Amino acid sequence: MAKVDMCLSAGSALQRVQSDQGKWGVLMLQYGWTVALFLAAIAIAGPGADAKETVTDVAPAWAGHPVGFALLTHGDWQFVAFYDAKRKLTVGSRKLSETSWHFVKLPETVGWDSHNYITMAVDDDGCIHLCANMHVNPLVYFRTSKPDDIDTFERVPSMVGRNEDKCTYPSFFRGPNKEFIFTYRYGSSGNGDQYYNVYDCKTRAWKPLMDGPLTSGEGQMNAYFGGLRLGPDGYYHLAWIWRDTGDCTTNHDISYARSRDLVHWETSGGKPLKLPMTLKTCEIVDPVPVKAGAINTSVALSFDSHRRPVISYIKYDEKGLTQAYVARVEDGKWKIRQVSEWDYRWAFSGYGSIQGEVHVGGVSPVDDGKLALPYTHIKYGGGKLILDEATLKLIEDSRTASAAITGDVKPAQEAKPKLESRTCGDSGSSTEPGVRYMLRWETYGIHRDKAWEGEPPPPCMLKLVKVEP
Repeated sequence: MAKVDMCLSAGSALQRVQSDQGKWGVLMLQYGWTVALFLAAIAIAGPGADAKETVTDVAPAWAGHPVGFALLTHGDWQFVAFYDAKRKLTVGSRKLSETSWHFVKLPETVGWDSHNYITMAVDDDGCIHLCANMHVNPLVYFRTSKPDDIDTFERVPSMVGRNEDKCTYPSFFRGPNKEFIFTYRYGSSGNGDQYYNVYDCKTRAWKPLMDGPLTSGEGQMNAYFGGLRLGPDGYYHLAWIWRDTGDCTTNHDISYARSRDLVHWETSGGKPLKLPMTLKTCEIVDPVPVKAGAINTSVALSFDSHRRPVISYIKYDEKGLTQAYVARVEDGKWKIRQVSEWDYRWAFSGYGSIQGEVHVGGVSPVDDGKLALPYTHIKYGGGKLILDEATLKLIEDSRTASAAITGDVKPAQEAKPKLESRTCGDSGSSTEPGVRYMLRWETYGIHRDKAWEGEPPPPCMLKLVKVEP
């Protein structure tokens, strides 16, 4: 059976899988700012059994619930951000040539919310920017005054001075001209807008990337992004789903837009879209109604071998069973195809971070005109749906991991907690040829952002894993 675990880092889900043969693989699923809501994993191929792992201890870390840590390798330096044994936001640094870490504590303490992950990035001057511990909270933002120097971290109370008192899903990334950009949701689930800011290193100041938000729920809903991705055609592609309330059953309407510069947006056919995009003005891919089995944790955007965007997601079929679907523009219209034949209904509902039972990733081209769609399923295990690229019809359901349950047995949400493995990929890159890094630790499972009964577990040891070819 494959061992699967994941971490939330830098606004993307970095999932790693270890097979019984010891092979490691990484899959970055671009869920934008929704990634803190699910803890599924997808088994994929690794770089080979000959990879060498070196594991070293970093520090004791909080193990009471899953929440994303951050790892950032930049030049000759490496940085780690985590919640320590007492839940304090902690940043560590080391030279790659050294083994000892230097730590600083920042004035933030995490509760039980799995949304409150840490994201960290460096600007053009090498200064470190960090956001953390936010779920409909005032902006929590720290920045160093000197490059690569965590002792110079300072709290920055505001970026642009407005719409910063109810922040969630922070993420730093680079724009089309290497602009240093920050995005977050303002508001709450069912009532939120997505904002973008751009940074000026000369003035050390932020300004809005565009006039107002990119998407707006107009006080009635919010958009959960399923992938802001730079495509092979030079466009930034965005897929998302709308949600009316904090109840996860109120997801609806798979939507899409694209842009050359992240400021001017258009439909798949090139029709300009006025900002902010709303349910009334955006391009609807599939008008899935509420309570129809679609969920924000399972919307992914990818590309086929002809550079066409493909959106994958789940919803109920006509029998009320959870199935995988893909959508692609053909002859100017979105073609939607059911690509699974599963006999299972994931009847999710309620508020807070939930345990994922069915998840689909993005497609990838494989040999002989086929597409592979990775998935995990609580009844059928993990695997790939092999599709005919020309027709999107299912060719084979290739299962590679054992199921978590058998038959119709459902997992107990309130079961006694047990420690589960977590990993976090590197949002930077090493200067060492062929070398990559990851973090590994253990926590109790997800619990709808509430405390487990009884005493929390003792702290676990956060470990740094160096993988060499």
